[in-house]
Amino acid sequence: MRRPLDLDAVQAFVRIAELGSFTRAAEAMQTTQAAVSLKLKRLEKRLGCRLIERTPRYVELSARGAAFLERARELLEAHDRAFAALGGARQRLAIGISDHVAGPELPALIARMNAQDPQLLIEIRIGSSADLLQSFDRRELDTVIVRLHAGRNDGELLAEERFGWFAAPGWQHRAGEPIPIATMAEPCGVRAIAAQRLDAAGVPWTEIFVGGGVAAVAAAVMAGLGVAALASRMLPFGAIDVGPRLGLPELPRLPIVLHTRVKDGPSRDALAALSAAFRSAVRE
Repeated sequence: MRRPLDLDAVQAFVRIAELGSFTRAAEAMQTTQAAVSLKLKRLEKRLGCRLIERTPRYVELSARGAAFLERARELLEAHDRAFAALGGARQRLAIGISDHVAGPELPALIARMNAQDPQLLIEIRIGSSADLLQSFDRRELDTVIVRLHAGRNDGELLAEERFGWFAAPGWQHRAGEPIPIATMAEPCGVRAIAAQRLDAAGVPWTEIFVGGGVAAVAAAVMAGLGVAALASRMLPFGAIDVGPRLGLPELPRLPIVLHTRVKDGPSRDALAALSAAFRSAVRE
């Protein structure tokens, strides 16, 4: 009888394939890069073929690896279903994500969490960093991913994201008039930083649009109403950074921070997968 495959090694292979990096796979599995490499090496030896092609700059699936990937996912899902059949009620994980953080890649990030544990009941709430932190402190949320909030140092830094002054293609500032700014409603940390930078630089500006979320602000920008301080990944393709052309002050790189009370179990594994995938999304 053939020896069964090591499920930890199969999971390591799937994480490397999905995240495109041994380092990010290790983060998702809460282990070391060396341990992930060893698991993959053992799996490749067991299967008798190379699954991942390694180069100094990137990793990619071999032809055999691409063929095995879907089967590997099915194997892990079957294991999870079998385990859940005896596990009773689903475990719930309530996550809050700042509106300035939840970008277009959110569906893919949720899919990564579900792949980590299909039996986990995931609840996600989108809101302002301040509101989400209050909900976290009231224990209404297990985890929040937010912009760094003044006066707090109890979170884990996930990434730092560059912001710019974005406008629609073809938008032109009328000479001699204040810069029309689209912002989110108060309280919003990004709004406060943008206003402080403009005032400190002596740049005249006026609020032209106030949105209840980043999607509304991005829509106002693409409608040609004015300029907004946003991360490039939050805007539709085609928006341009007009800051240098208009002489607007440079915006700081803003930290994205994870606050959580989850320490172990399936929820922690799913959260680790989300954090690793999120780091990858922001870096790209």
